[in-house]
Formats: sequence, C-alpha cells, structure tokens
Amino acid sequence: MKRSSFYFRFYTLAAIMTILLGVLVARLWVVQILEGAKYASKIENRSQVTVRLPAVRGEILDRNGIKLVENAACYEVDFYLPAMVKAYRDKHEGKVPITEYRGRVRGMLRTKKAADMELIIRDEVIPRLESLGLAQDYNSQRLQTHYQDNSEIPFNYRQNIDYDTMVRYMENNVGLPGVEIGIKPMRHYIYGSLAAHLLGYVGAPIDHDPAEVAKYNYFQPDIVGKSQVELFYDSYLRGKAGAKVLDRDVKGVIKGELKRIEPTQGANVYLTIDARLQFVVEQTLRNIGRGSAVVIDPNSGDVLAMASVPAFDPNTFIPSISGTDWSALQKNLAKPLVNRAISAYAPGSTYKVPISLAGLRAGIGSRTFSCSGGVQYGNFFMKCWQKNGHGSLSLETALKVSCNAFFYQYGNAAGIENIVAVGNMLGLGQKSGLPLSGEVPGILPGPEWLAQNYPRERWSSGYTANTSIGQGFVLVSPLQMAVVAASVANGGTVYYPRLVEKVVTQDGTVLLQEPAKVRADLKTDAGLTAADIERVRRGMWEVVNEGGGTGGRARSKDIQVAGKTGTAQNWIVRDGRRVQDNLVWFVSFAPYDNPKYAICVMVEGGEAGGRVAAPIAGEIYKQALAIESGAEEVKIEPLPPTEGNFKHVDLVDFGNPIPAALSEDGDTGDTGQAPQVAAQTAQGGAPTIKPDADDRGRVKNQPARNAVQRFFDIFGGRKDADKPREKRKPNPGRP
Repeated sequence: MKRSSFYFRFYTLAAIMTILLGVLVARLWVVQILEGAKYASKIENRSQVTVRLPAVRGEILDRNGIKLVENAACYEVDFYLPAMVKAYRDKHEGKVPITEYRGRVRGMLRTKKAADMELIIRDEVIPRLESLGLAQDYNSQRLQTHYQDNSEIPFNYRQNIDYDTMVRYMENNVGLPGVEIGIKPMRHYIYGSLAAHLLGYVGAPIDHDPAEVAKYNYFQPDIVGKSQVELFYDSYLRGKAGAKVLDRDVKGVIKGELKRIEPTQGANVYLTIDARLQFVVEQTLRNIGRGSAVVIDPNSGDVLAMASVPAFDPNTFIPSISGTDWSALQKNLAKPLVNRAISAYAPGSTYKVPISLAGLRAGIGSRTFSCSGGVQYGNFFMKCWQKNGHGSLSLETALKVSCNAFFYQYGNAAGIENIVAVGNMLGLGQKSGLPLSGEVPGILPGPEWLAQNYPRERWSSGYTANTSIGQGFVLVSPLQMAVVAASVANGGTVYYPRLVEKVVTQDGTVLLQEPAKVRADLKTDAGLTAADIERVRRGMWEVVNEGGGTGGRARSKDIQVAGKTGTAQNWIVRDGRRVQDNLVWFVSFAPYDNPKYAICVMVEGGEAGGRVAAPIAGEIYKQALAIESGAEEVKIEPLPPTEGNFKHVDLVDFGNPIPAALSEDGDTGDTGQAPQVAAQTAQGGAPTIKPDADDRGRVKNQPARNAVQRFFDIFGGRKDADKPREKRKPNPGRP
C-alpha cells in the first residue's frame, strides 16, 4: 500500500514536471521561432531612430525662367533632447535633474515637472563642444521651453554652419548622445532684397498634426510660407516629406544612417515680373529714401516690376531671424517691411486722370472752365496752385498745367456719382486680388462712404472739389494708379493686375495657369468712345512733351512718354514736431502710339511730382527700352537691404537734358482741409524669431566644471547668486 502510494506520487509529480517543461518549451518555441521576427524587430527598433525629413520647397522664378528663390544645402547641428535625457539617466544611475514650471493640463494651469535640459546641456554637452572650439552661445530658456513643449522635434543648436566648421565636427567625432550634424534644404533668396516685398519669407509652422508627429521618433517640420507669394502659394510650393533611420548604440550615441527616403520637391511658381526690369527699377528707386514704383503691361495687366524702398533682405529670416534683427526692423521709422506699392496715399493731381474719365462719362469733356486763381465754395475760397490763374482751359490743357481750379469745377459738373462709378470700374477703393499680404484698398469717397464713416456730415460741392484734385479723403495705392494709367494707355480696357503666371511641377506638368482677367471696359461699361479716351491720352502726352507741361523731366528722345504729375500735401510727426512730408507722384505710359509699359512712381518727402517722380519714371523707361532692344545687357546682382531716410528730396537728376519752357509742378495748393495721412500696413506673417543668447547660454570663455562641481550642481541644487532659478531636485523616475 505504501509502495503503490509512493509510485502514485512519483508519477504524478513527474507528469506535472513534464507538463510544465512542455509548456516552457512550447513558449520558448513560440517566442524564438514563431514570433522570433517580431521580437527581433523590437530589439532592433530600440537601437534605431526614425526621423522625418522636411519636404523641399519649389522654386520661384521670373517670367523668363530666371530663378529668384531656390534651396541651398545647409549644415546644421541638432540636439535630440530625449536621447540626451536617456544618456544622462544611464550615466547617473537613473537620476535626472528636474525643474518645475507652470503649464496647462486640460486647460488649467498646473505645476508640472520636466528634465532640466539647461543643466544637462551645460554639464554634459557644452564642455565637450568647448574643448573642440565648436560651442556657440544659445538661449537656455528657449532650449528648456522647447523640451517641455516640443521634445519630439530636434532642437536646432546651430544653423547654417560653414563647411569648415562641419568638417571639424565630423573629424573630432563629437561622440555625444543626441548630437547630430546633418544637411537640410535652406531657403535662399538669390538676389538679396530684390523683389523682397513680392516674394515674402518662410518660417517654422505654428503647430503640427499630432498623427503625423506620432509616426516618428523625431519630427523635423516643413518650413512654411509666412507672407506674400511664399504664403499664398504655399500649398503648391510645399513638397513631400521623406524619412531617415539612424543607428543608435546602447549609450544613445548616433552612429550612422541605416536607411533614407528622400523628400520630394514642390512645384515651381513663375511670376509675371521681369527680373531684369525689377533690378533696374529697384536700383533707380534707391535714389530716394522712401517710395515705390510699379510697372504694368497695359495689354494684359501683368506686373512687370514692383518695388518699394526701403527694403529688407528675406535671407535674414532664414531659418529664423534673431530677436535683435527683428526688433531693428520693427523700430525703423521708415518701415522697410511695408510694401508701399500696395499701401494707400493721397494721390494729388494724378487723380485728375480718373476725374477726367468721369467727366467724359457725364458728357462734359468738351466744356471749358476758367481759372482766376481759385473757386469759392460756401465760405471757403479754394485756391489753385497758380495764384494768377490759368485763364480759360480745355480738358487737355488743364491736364497739362494741372490746374486745380479747372478740376474743382469740372468734378462738380461731372457729379460725384460719375466719379464713384468710374472709380469702381478702375478698381479704386478695392483690393487688387494679388497674392500679397498687407494690401490696403484705399478710399473712394462719396456720399455713401461719408454717411457710413461720418454720419453727422453731409456731402457738399466742397468735398467733390477736394476729391477732384486727389486730396481730402481720397486714398489710392501706386498699384491702383498704375492700373489707371494702363487702362488709359490701351484705350479703356481695365485689367486686374496679375503677378503669378503659372505653377509647374518638377516634371513639367502645369498645375495652374493664371489668365489675364478684365475688370471693366470703359467703352461699354462707362459709355466712353475711343475719341473720349484719346482726349485724356492727349492731355497726358502734353504733360510730358509740350512747353508748360509739368512732367517734362520724363521726356525721352527715344520713346514718347505720356503722364500726369501729382503732389499731395502730407504731414508727419518727426522729433515731436509736425512737419510737411509731401507725397509726389507720376503716372504714365509709353510708347504713346503702341503702349508696352504703364508706370506709377510715388515718393514720400519730395518737392514735387515733376521734379522727383517724373525723372525716376523717365529713367525706368530708358532702361526698359534698352533691355527690350538688346542694346544693354542687365547683369542682375544681389541687392543689400536699405534702411530708408526722411531727407527732403528736392530734385532727382539722371543727367538728362532739361526741356525748355518746363512748368514746375506746384499743384499742392491749399485745400483748406488736412489730407489723409498715408495708410500703410506691414506685410503680414509673424516670422520665426530666434531669441538672442541669454546669460545661462553664454559659452565663450566659459570653463568646463569638474566632476565635484557638477555633483553639487546636480544633487545639491544650483544656487545662482545673480538670478532666481526654478526649483530643481533629483528624481530617479522618468520626467
């Protein structure tokens, strides 16, 4: 009985052990054989890092295929912050310095904890870089905030380093966990500030798609358009992101690259501008401190050139602009970020061109009006700039001598309703539709506008008279006045201005073709005849080409120019004083018989339109003709930024002969009403600003602390005497 009981227990135990052993063997078979690849992959992934590679943006070119914006190779040093935290934890037996900060949890402010990246970088990374002479000042607060908010995105430590520095990094084998030297595409504006107000700039995105971020260990975001063409055509310019797999050893040091999927490039955007003409216009415009010029093809509405001074260099925004540089741009009273070509100003006597068209619509184009030095409206005598008067004038002659008294009467006879109707057809008081941020629509004043903005005021003949000489409430942009000149030049067709011609993929597929668009036809919509429009054209011809005209300084022996000068009273505050800062204009077209160019020049702080703006336009015509005929080859060179100035411009002289019997443009006049101050808006799009280095981020001549110092820094708590510091304490757990 005892023996049988013994064997029973023995066999039972053996069976249990056999079963358990079988289960263990089966589990080992499942793990090692059946699911071996799965676990091998997990082990492999622990030593690999996946990094998203940003997409490559398409290029921006002019109408002839000249590149204006491209992508250049940029050597950068990135810090992979979580890898640095891991390496620090492994080195210090699981202990990581911790800092506390206030952050949001479910919308509520709470005290949160994170690894003290300032301390980790300063103790473990900077000393090694200093020993190699490769350290650079940085903003430690930005570093800490970046880790707390965007730890999955590598922290960019150094940008756009030169090739020699990159080689020194590679040769010395920095060997620090989380430090990687790589090449990224960097936006490059080839000709500096050339066309900066059209091209715009790029920067880092404001936020990221969480689902996209989760696909990678580290997420390198695309740069995005922040303003102008870069912004408005961002969806076309952006390419497709790539990826790379990095090999990381057990210490967290990146040893090399295992695999790469190259990013693809976005589509190219072709502008309507001619880079050669743009260069000429910008060079010519730099003879003054503040102003703009627009050149339009009257036969299509294509913008051939658009310039504004002062100007900035968009390369300073790439990949981010320093806080110091951004502050300097913001504080510059000349406003280099403002595109004056699409800002709004009082147009002065150039507004007599649309007033002339309004009178023709009203059927009064053949009437004459007499100027005795001014016109009485109510209790106010509105003067002409010519104190002794101009006598009896026709429309053409009134345009030539820019008689204010004629247009006071002519505008009232035409009626404000016709003035507003023609202004609407010409696009005045409206945005152009160009892909440009910061455009100001201006003001096309009339009874309805006055009722909306000044309910207690009633429209009067005095308001109409003031409007008829481009003063009072009227505001227009140089772009709008270039469209006016183009519409008169071509016989009455009002085109929408066009800046982008087409968008083309890298394989040549046309994604978008922008056609020329007609806004209005003055012959059908305004009821004008070809003879009506020719009267305005003839008057503008006399302004430049007949004795007594105010625009003779735009005259050329090689090309017949027609135009209209303007000088609008304007005041600004300088050094606490209200000083006069006239806005001087010249709107024009050429050649007279077969127009190819319509040009508007506006200068702030000039003496008169005929003395300042007209010569600039004349020089542009001269250069444009040379380009067209092939007589002169324009070598486009990078243009530096300009700061602008507030110097009064009495005369611009390019050495051209001054015609005889020239009438100086004195058409400012005393209107009895303060003109509108110029309305300017800086081009939108907050840039990516890189804060300047702070005290804790200074590395020059900073000796590396020894192990004892670091021990007390980390475990004893750092006590900076000069600045308060957030609480830190060792923590064996994961932050």
